Amino acid sequence: MLPSRYNRENLRRLTDNPGLVLGELNRIGCELNKAYHRRRQPRPSGVDVMAEDWDNLLILDGCRYDMYCEHTSFERPVDRRRSAGSDSWEFLEANFAGRQFHDTVYVTANPHAYRLSEGVFHHRRNLLDDAWDPDVGTVRPAEMAAATREAHRRFPDKRLLVHFMQPHFPFLGETGRRLDEPGIDLHMDDEERSDSLDVWDKLRYGELDRAPVWEAYRENLDIVLDTVRSLDADLDGKTVVSTDHGNLVGDRLRPIPVRGYGHPRGLYAPQLIEVPWQVVSVDDRRTIRSEQPVEAGEDSLSDDVVEDRLQNLGYKA
Repeated sequence: MLPSRYNRENLRRLTDNPGLVLGELNRIGCELNKAYHRRRQPRPSGVDVMAEDWDNLLILDGCRYDMYCEHTSFERPVDRRRSAGSDSWEFLEANFAGRQFHDTVYVTANPHAYRLSEGVFHHRRNLLDDAWDPDVGTVRPAEMAAATREAHRRFPDKRLLVHFMQPHFPFLGETGRRLDEPGIDLHMDDEERSDSLDVWDKLRYGELDRAPVWEAYRENLDIVLDTVRSLDADLDGKTVVSTDHGNLVGDRLRPIPVRGYGHPRGLYAPQLIEVPWQVVSVDDRRTIRSEQPVEAGEDSLSDDVVEDRLQNLGYKA
């Protein structure tokens, strides 16, 4: 019996559109590469970010090492590190799950953070509810910076772990706004959204060209880096900028040489797990103290809201 994604309607669409056939073959090739990577290396041994020396760690979601090196305006050298995952949850799980960092305040716009149990950090501030911008389907960098400044004032003796969603899709720049189109609908299966495909699937199935997507991705990075530079001026101590994982924008994969898109979990291509690590400033170091958590329950969202946020950011259920 054929899988549900290959129902009669979808097979007709594939027959009528050769581009969809190529996209589907590409998807199958990526799945085979993931199976190969999982068999050879169930999880990459990446840097333990909490064991590193910093007072402020600013995470840019889905930022490629090569793109960051081209666009950072900070003067210090950029190191290359290895992430412990190819998507956000793998990164969060490897670095934080089941551990305690009561000397750290976590400010985040990443919906996967809700999968972490309470008590991991001294305080966790998730902006997915009150700072969510429904017009663009994400939390803007300026909102993250404002919440970080507030956290720094409230917790002056804690490390700050700040997880921006940019340069991750959705794109905020001029080119990205022009890419806002409905896309195709393959009704893949019950676990995938049937109303639209994200930008990476549109690339895979030939609905978008690579050049404007690459430009929109770079614009997103420039936008968040402008905010990071302004924020850095207001933070004391040692500040590091890094990322949770990279992103594939049509890069060739191995061992099956298909092109990859997005950041599939379990696909450990260099463009996904090689990440930047840049010390951007070192001011007077602040005294860090560990204290009992003050989570206070302000971080709760319903499962439906979390799922909606994940879908807006292009994550499949």
